Amino acid sequence: MGERGIVLVGLNHRTAPVELRERLAFENGHHERALRRLMAVEGVAEGAIVSTCNRVEVVACGASPESLGVTLPSYLAREHGVTETALGAHLYTHVGRDAVRHLFRVAASLDSMVVGEPQILGQMKEQYAAAAAAGASGRVLHRCFHKSFSVAKRVRNETGIAEKAVSIGSAAVELARRIFDRLEDQTALLIGAGTMGELTARQLLSGGIGSAMVTNRTFDRAVEVARHLGGTAVPWEHLGRYLPLADLVIGVASGDGFLLGVSAVEAAMRERRRRSIFLIDLAVPRSIDPAVNQLDGVYLYDIDDLEGVVVDNQGARAREAVKAEAIVETEVDAFWRWLGSLDAVPTIVALREKIEALRRAELERLLASIPERSPEQIAAIDRLTVSLVNKILHGPLSALKRHQAGAEEAFYVEAARRLFRLGVDPSDDEDDR
Repeated sequence: MGERGIVLVGLNHRTAPVELRERLAFENGHHERALRRLMAVEGVAEGAIVSTCNRVEVVACGASPESLGVTLPSYLAREHGVTETALGAHLYTHVGRDAVRHLFRVAASLDSMVVGEPQILGQMKEQYAAAAAAGASGRVLHRCFHKSFSVAKRVRNETGIAEKAVSIGSAAVELARRIFDRLEDQTALLIGAGTMGELTARQLLSGGIGSAMVTNRTFDRAVEVARHLGGTAVPWEHLGRYLPLADLVIGVASGDGFLLGVSAVEAAMRERRRRSIFLIDLAVPRSIDPAVNQLDGVYLYDIDDLEGVVVDNQGARAREAVKAEAIVETEVDAFWRWLGSLDAVPTIVALREKIEALRRAELERLLASIPERSPEQIAAIDRLTVSLVNKILHGPLSALKRHQAGAEEAFYVEAARRLFRLGVDPSDDEDDR
């Protein structure tokens, strides 16, 4: 389809461990530069990046999907300083309809560790907005991503999958319940008060945690979340001072390095007189050095350890997921029809056929109103209407042919189909707003 072959290459929680996912994560603030480098990859006409705690995926459009399937893994490897060999066994590649289906399923949270969890859609919207702002996305990815957002909305409204979902934060609190007999007797320390931190704080509150502390790089945000918890806001620079007070530490913030290292945890354990401390690291890249697990009385869990908790809660959501998958298939079909309509040749044919049908209908109506006409008159009127149609169509058809297989083809084809109502579904208009 010209410049519109769609390819998605990535890895997720099922194909790669957290150690590899964190190495490939595109950190906040680095998206724009990464997108510029993506657009510099040969054959990439449009591009976007989806990077969350459970997945890293690159979506691209280009004239040759086969070559994109080769160049995109190379791009990921170069971008993060890993070898293609190290990535090979963990990557998946989806092309064409499969790529569209995968993106729709991701937006609808059907491909998440926690089916139905709501956070992924917000992350996708932010990251697509970054691609749009950087000029990396074009007509096709604009439509594809916005359609994925509307698919997620349909799934949420038409199935019970969201009602039966749990968040990563609630899975972490469920794990904490398994660790402790009574959360009411424990003190929790939450490292990070962003969206994930706030959601986890709410789960801690509903789980009946005895007391809580919240620390965040922006202290005002820590104060706000701590207030909802009825807890204590801790200045970021005083994290080590308050660590010994915590029985449960949940890390949701990440940075260029570990926020909690062996020395800090070891010092906290001495002050706790070796009373056990449990740490749950939800961040990617991870916020807690895995080496702390070697310390006596320290028990560290990372995001991959939550999968056992999630599996136990999958039954009810799986039944709703069947309905959601049917919605996804319907929307993939609709998108694929739209994408096919962007090719100039079928649009030119459809436009000629529609105008010719209108000409013939009007000609027959005119001739029916003239009871006495000679064959010569009929032929003259026919030539006149054909000539008028050709002159009217000359401009639009010339534009379509001139821009065929060019970067502006999609714009001109879509404009022609909308202006002349060539099978465009009016309900799709909202996706472009």
